[in-house]
Amino acid sequence: MADVLFWIDQLGMALALAGGILSVIGSLGVLRFPDLYTRLHAASITDTGAATLMLFGLALMAGFSQEALKLLIAWAFVMLTSPTASHALANAAWSSGQKPKLGAFSLMSGKREPAEADTASGEKGGAP
Repeated sequence: MADVLFWIDQLGMALALAGGILSVIGSLGVLRFPDLYTRLHAASITDTGAATLMLFGLALMAGFSQEALKLLIAWAFVMLTSPTASHALANAAWSSGQKPKLGAFSLMSGKREPAEADTASGEKGGAP
């Protein structure tokens, strides 16, 4: 029985460590991406993934206890609030006129608008 508990603790530590590594990778994505939308995507995806790994790992280490139940409730709270907050922030940015830098799309028409880089010389396409 002690061997099983040892391996459950090891799995919990591995999940918590993987969550920490994913969190660091997400913070690098936030620093490297060019605009709000891609940064927000990197932060929200890695935030929920890292929180899932860390909280499940800690719940495994806590065993079948009240602490594990509290960790699972915290996980449910993160799963409900993090995507909602990311969506609200992206919606507010779009409503205030913030355009993505990696591509300009007209939301209503479904047509792609010309990129700012294409119109820098006043002409579309071709060499300057």
